[in-house]
Amino acid sequence: MTEQELNKLGKTLWDIADQLRGAMNADDFRDYMLSFLFLRYLSDNYEASAKKELGPDYPKLETDNKRPPLSLWYEVNAAGDIEAFEKQMRRKVHYVIEPQHLWSSIAELARIQSKELLKTLEEGFKYIENQSFESTFQGLFSEINLNSEKLGKKYEDRNDKLCTIITKIAEGIAGFSTHSDVLGDAYEYLIGQFAAGSGKKAGEFYTPQQISSILSGIVTLDSQEPATGKKKKLNNVLDFACGSGSLLLNVRNQLGAHGIGKIYGQEKNITTYNLARMNMLLHGVKDSEFEIHHGDSLLNDWDLLNEMNPAKKLECDAVVANPPFSYRWQPNEALSEDFRFKSYGLAPKSAADFAFLLHGFHFLGDEGAMAIILPHGVLFRGGAEARIRTKLLKDNNIDTVIGLPANLFFSTGIPVCILVLKKCKKPDDVLFINASEHFEKGKRQNRLLPENIDKIIDTYKHRKEEKRYSRRISMEEIEKNDYNLNISRYVSTAKPEEPIDLLAVNDELVAVESNIVTATNKHNKFLEELGLPKLPIGKDKANDEQWN
Repeated sequence: MTEQELNKLGKTLWDIADQLRGAMNADDFRDYMLSFLFLRYLSDNYEASAKKELGPDYPKLETDNKRPPLSLWYEVNAAGDIEAFEKQMRRKVHYVIEPQHLWSSIAELARIQSKELLKTLEEGFKYIENQSFESTFQGLFSEINLNSEKLGKKYEDRNDKLCTIITKIAEGIAGFSTHSDVLGDAYEYLIGQFAAGSGKKAGEFYTPQQISSILSGIVTLDSQEPATGKKKKLNNVLDFACGSGSLLLNVRNQLGAHGIGKIYGQEKNITTYNLARMNMLLHGVKDSEFEIHHGDSLLNDWDLLNEMNPAKKLECDAVVANPPFSYRWQPNEALSEDFRFKSYGLAPKSAADFAFLLHGFHFLGDEGAMAIILPHGVLFRGGAEARIRTKLLKDNNIDTVIGLPANLFFSTGIPVCILVLKKCKKPDDVLFINASEHFEKGKRQNRLLPENIDKIIDTYKHRKEEKRYSRRISMEEIEKNDYNLNISRYVSTAKPEEPIDLLAVNDELVAVESNIVTATNKHNKFLEELGLPKLPIGKDKANDEQWN
């Protein structure tokens, strides 16, 4: 599918959402819209796998095209055969959908305005969750409240609303390919559109693609020699504040479908956690290739990351994150002894920025790179943050500081920075990139153009220095500045004023005075002919003004 067709599909689906949500909050409607799109993907994938599994026994499509072929197979086979088939499907695709719960069946119920639609959908979602082979599918639809009064006060009203939504979606995507990449990209498009309408809440689940491209472009380069290009493979990738998973998918896109061994993500918000799992599957990432955990990264409540045995500790070739900015947290005495913070101290209650950074940094491998988006305050604030920053600098762990333009995010207008960290790095300096003035101004938001993104990555890749854009700063200079990393202190974008040539200015003033005298003489001739008093000239004029 071309980019033009993809944009058309995305716009078609967004127009449907925009028309149908009515007074419903964009966040609430997002969950219904994206869940139905996901059900469409699961159904297509399941039917394709069933056809392959059953071979010649798979029924041909009915001429009326109203019922899924799989429903015919269920009708003519015994319970034992059906049970064996579902067991095999559980083993191969890791989930089961009964014929009446397939998208085509649901869409038909919606088309005929069946009063059983809502009930059938509920049963279908529960069946997929409970009959799955892997934990990936458990609780996947738990936040989709089909009985919410936001859909309607009475069952009939809610059922009618769902009929309308599903029918419109079915009609909207009927003419497009249903390949996983296409539906995945459409899903991503909708997440972006809903984020744009969610204001401050958008920061909870979405990193703008332009910024995501910078982070993913950096961490996929060879960490020791970025100029040599991309790594062939990353064994493990972690995003501990993964939102809808877009950033992790961007890293995967950089290296291709087989370029990452395992994707790890963590998300505190249950709804967003479910979005991330759906997003992974919709983009063709197998459930065995990713693990998303619902929990609090600061408390480190994921058993996988709490492993104390160094031999079993998760080490990642890439860590990326866009955690909540200046998040207020409650550090306690137990956390001060936590293996992530013990050597650095705790971030202040008022801003957990460094707590997030240290959490991700702990799981970074020696040959890996970490790129994290943070507010500028981490670069210069004092107290506990200054102590953490100083240790990271003295240990030669901060590789690059990138300043981005203001107003790039849906959730905040403040300018942010990207910190690139490494446990082992060759240069003993820090690269500063001040990209704050390289962007396209928009009405509601600013955006980075492809050439702006390429310039940042290329500057990092080759560690380039450019006047008013980038500099490599020695540790000696940083130490003299008390380990303050304020970008403008090292790379100012201010253009110096051009020197004034006083002789040239004097010549210009003399010429102007001469022109005034010539013009006044000419004017006085006209006044004389008219019998009017003449105007004073030069010094005479100055004398007149003095006496007046």
